[in-house]
Amino acid sequence: MTRPGLPKLIATDLDGTLVRSDDTVSAYTHEVLDRVRSAGIPVVGATGRGPRLTELTRNDIRAADFLVMAGGGRVVDQSDPEGPLVLRDERLSGQVLARLLADLEAAVGPLTVMVEASDEHDAPLWGDYHASWPYQDRFEARSREECLSCDVLKAFARTADHHVDELLAVARTIVPPELATLTQAGLGFIEICPPGVDKSTGLAVVAERLGVDPAEVLVFGDQPNDLPMFGWAGWARVAVANAHPAVRAAADEITLRNDDDGVAVYLDRLLSR
Repeated sequence: MTRPGLPKLIATDLDGTLVRSDDTVSAYTHEVLDRVRSAGIPVVGATGRGPRLTELTRNDIRAADFLVMAGGGRVVDQSDPEGPLVLRDERLSGQVLARLLADLEAAVGPLTVMVEASDEHDAPLWGDYHASWPYQDRFEARSREECLSCDVLKAFARTADHHVDELLAVARTIVPPELATLTQAGLGFIEICPPGVDKSTGLAVVAERLGVDPAEVLVFGDQPNDLPMFGWAGWARVAVANAHPAVRAAADEITLRNDDDGVAVYLDRLLSR
């Protein structure tokens, strides 16, 4: 449960948690996060977005001292006076991914697959077109062979016959954790990340750099890819009201929906008490 006083580090997911359904972050939320920093508490944006979306991410959480991106695979220190410093950059081998996808397809049937391979600004995902993918302006159709020809930050996969939570459960029985980390972020696709990569291990890089114990960290989230940091952080785990049932069940507290600035409302009350 929440401890008295203030945490020493605050990390929040972005999409579905801090960012509203219209893809905006309110002026109120930005103001509250600025007050958090003024209180001497570093702020971390912890997101599944890859480094190709760094500019968008910085705009959505302008107060962030650190960014944990690609679900934990890329960690950036933005507080360094010399400029942004990459503290972690993990990739998944294309050869390993090819083997994992083959094993998955043998069990669940054909997969729609996309990969995030480039960290250039606004670079597209590559792979199989699917109408449900919400970001068609950053997608480029490419063959499976092309997608697996290089190391990737992460891969996305779905089937026509499985709900994403069902596919994730099946995939975890097939893919050993020493080869890849599996999760889902509410987009209808499971996400296949490098082994040992999740938001908790990304946050651990930040905490170690700052000398902060996990017991002193407050986190906010809404989707299963936030569960590792809910299990790692000890000051409090807060879910927005629109969160996935598994995240709500893992939370110490529930705040308002993302569309009602739930993170900012919680932090405003925390700073004011």
